[in-house]
Amino acid sequence: MPTACISHPSCLRHDMGQGHPECPARIRAIEDQLIASGLHPLLQYHDAPSATREQLERVHSAAYLDALWAARPTEGLAMLDPDTWMNPHTWDAALHAAGAVVLATDLVMQGRAENAFCNVRPPGHHASRERAMGFCFFNNVAVGVGHALEHHGLERVAVVDFDVHHGNGTEAIFRDDPRVLLCSCFQHPYYPYSGADTVSSHIIPAPLPAHTDGAGFRAAVSEKFLPALYAFRPQMVFISAGFDAHREDPLASLKLVEADYAWITQAVMNIAAAHARCRIVSTLEGGYALHALGRSAAAHVHVLAGLP
Repeated sequence: MPTACISHPSCLRHDMGQGHPECPARIRAIEDQLIASGLHPLLQYHDAPSATREQLERVHSAAYLDALWAARPTEGLAMLDPDTWMNPHTWDAALHAAGAVVLATDLVMQGRAENAFCNVRPPGHHASRERAMGFCFFNNVAVGVGHALEHHGLERVAVVDFDVHHGNGTEAIFRDDPRVLLCSCFQHPYYPYSGADTVSSHIIPAPLPAHTDGAGFRAAVSEKFLPALYAFRPQMVFISAGFDAHREDPLASLKLVEADYAWITQAVMNIAAAHARCRIVSTLEGGYALHALGRSAAAHVHVLAGLP
């Protein structure tokens, strides 16, 4: 079965202003590299649907959804926090970004795709049940996990988050849900200045000091994530795929390269093959050096597609 690639044109229309690093060009950078690398014709492409209110309310409160709807501007920009702005297209883009992960979950659960990558924005892992922050509005990966648990009836779902920033929203949403194992590596101390001190049997943090390179990253994943994942025996694995730990990224100070992203992707695939019938859904989080983002995402998808 092919790897599904899911996106939507609305993801290009959300724009937080000139010079903002979370920009529409991120989607194009990945698309261009998938073409340049020869991956494009090997993937199964889908337009993302909009997430439904029911799907969103599994991980966000009704009051938050109402407040975010009311905040959307009819023109110009509306600030939710100093990093996070809405334009007239943001609501629609965020619905499609979350809906992409729902569709990916359905495709993989129904055996219509081996796995899936959602090339969408805005990202999601900082969004909590009640708050937008850090460029994020809906927690896309959490919406997908909620769909896998509640709609498809899974009992054990894992999330692997390798964005350079701690996925504080995902952790907050699933803090009290032992059906979800969250493995999260991130630069620390760094925005959002959380996660390193979490003590939980089902939340496994791997804080990394600034300037950690691929060897340090691989050691942390091997020592902390992989034993927990194998012991948990997930029935499905979601990936919050942030590529901003790349050494070229301007927003952080880790030193990963494309080969490191390929390595962790293969490690997750080995776990999914052992316990989850190969079910993996990956969704884009960070990554702001456009050329490095494109190369890193292509390396990730190359492994997902099972190519040598």
